[in-house]
Amino acid sequence: MERVRKKRVGLLGGTFNPVHLGHLALAHEARRAFALDEVRLMPCGQPPHKRGDELATVEDRWEMLKRAVAGEPGLTLSSVELDRAGITYTVDTLRRLQEAEPDTEWYFIIGADTLPELRTWREIDQLLPLCHFITMRRPGMPEPDSLKQSIQLPDPWPERLMAGLFEGRLLDIASRDIRARQKAGESIAGLVPEAVKSYISEHNVYNEGDKTD
Repeated sequence: MERVRKKRVGLLGGTFNPVHLGHLALAHEARRAFALDEVRLMPCGQPPHKRGDELATVEDRWEMLKRAVAGEPGLTLSSVELDRAGITYTVDTLRRLQEAEPDTEWYFIIGADTLPELRTWREIDQLLPLCHFITMRRPGMPEPDSLKQSIQLPDPWPERLMAGLFEGRLLDIASRDIRARQKAGESIAGLVPEAVKSYISEHNVYNEGDKTD
């Protein structure tokens, strides 16, 4: 009997405050490198490491994401973390996704600078078996051997995590810099998709209050 191939779905989480061209580039590169059927951009509701008043509203962040992925082949959105009240943890998200879509193989996308932090994630021993991790190493970051030593998790996880490492060309763009430029009245052209730029301007997303990190 022929084995049915599971759907391969990448998850790129974040506050997306706002979503920018670097996020889209990472999603596309991970999709190509690991032959993913799609990558879902997954905005968080209230992440455990940030205060709610630092973020644009859920409605604004979701609308900017919708505009950003429109016309981007292979990129979709997931509201799974927005649909859950309170602080969101990755392990709870993966459990929920596995229950809802048991025939999907999940790939969680991170940057290499996150590898040393994984050991501090909530129930990391329960999270690791739920998905594959895709880790992008950009130029100038530590070499793979150093990254492996920084993981500080028991075997077999350092080896398995390193299997998902790939070399990427992440654009040097940061959401906090975009917010600062917008507040200062400077141009953010070339940093975010044009449709996102228009939305930020039309709705004064970052011109009122203090939402910076």
